[in-house]
Amino acid sequence: MPRTPKSVAGDDLFDMNTPKLRWGILGTANIARKNWQAIRLAGNSTLTAVASRDAERARRFIAECQADAPFDPPPRALGSYEALLAAPDVDAIYIPLPTGLRKEWVLRAAQAGKHVVCEKPCGVTVADAREMLDACRRHRVQFMDGVMFMHSRRLEKLRATLDDGASIGQIRRITSAFSFNGGADFLAKDIRAHGGLEPLGCLGDLGWYCVRFSLWAMGWQLPRRVTGRILAEHTRADSPAPVPTEFSGELLFDGSVSAGFYCSFITGNEQWANISGTRGYLRVPDFVLPFHGAEAAFEVQNSVFNIRGCNFHMESHARRVAVAEHSDSHATSQETNLFRNFTAQVRSGQLNEAWPDMALKTQQVVNACLDSARDGGRVVELES
Repeated sequence: MPRTPKSVAGDDLFDMNTPKLRWGILGTANIARKNWQAIRLAGNSTLTAVASRDAERARRFIAECQADAPFDPPPRALGSYEALLAAPDVDAIYIPLPTGLRKEWVLRAAQAGKHVVCEKPCGVTVADAREMLDACRRHRVQFMDGVMFMHSRRLEKLRATLDDGASIGQIRRITSAFSFNGGADFLAKDIRAHGGLEPLGCLGDLGWYCVRFSLWAMGWQLPRRVTGRILAEHTRADSPAPVPTEFSGELLFDGSVSAGFYCSFITGNEQWANISGTRGYLRVPDFVLPFHGAEAAFEVQNSVFNIRGCNFHMESHARRVAVAEHSDSHATSQETNLFRNFTAQVRSGQLNEAWPDMALKTQQVVNACLDSARDGGRVVELES
């Protein structure tokens, strides 16, 4: 069973005398700005180059990011992805390209001997994901998908709470939701509404996190059966096919433990997760992107129902659990931990097989949910 790596913030995770891992960013997607800063704050990493198919676009991206989070020396701009893969001073590649383009460049990065952090979903299909992961193993490079919350120190506290036997008891139900209302402009112009670039739509962009959280909570066992429903979809004028813009899924695990999730491009901001058990439940109101501040927290509830004559009392017995961890843009934030942890793994000289296994299992469940939805909500069986 894969184990979630622990995150340690600060200089104690790396030797200052060890050369920094040299990163390249392949593409100039907006999310890359956040990870530019995360690489800078990691302490054991540096950014060497940014590649775009348009060198001027790469130069603009670098100039804008340098204004917020400067590297010394500044990364250089490259006018092709091939140039980045050929660069001798790049050890690892961060790939934020659209899902429809990712497989090719993960395969080429692995062949070039570059370690890979890849945005999610990893591939369009499970077969794509397997091919990508096999290539990374064959070429002895580390692979990880870019799920930042997996590197939050809050996850360690959540696991300890689930495992203490008293707070939650046996898990019976997991529910989660991740959504934002992109609006008309998003649906008309954003690549996530384009069936050729992001064919999984909101399920791949948002549902991936919900599925990942459920798999993590269940110790990485796959559900036995899944169902999915496309609640809404959208077709851009230039898109070859519609994409899901509102989706719900249901997972059934051994022991009749169930997990349900909802994701949407047309519902207001929400990103919560609940885990219900035989003794209580816990709620994480911000499991994907922690609310702004210097703590990451969750609530454990063990309410008590008392009846005394005509008085029916439901008593709240809640406790808040928190870790000192900034929400973003800080040396302790989860995105910084991601790059710090990845670099430490690469510097260890050993491949971490847990990370690609997590990615593959998430891809399997996400695609099974989509297969179900496209076949009228039929039950799809999964093999462990």
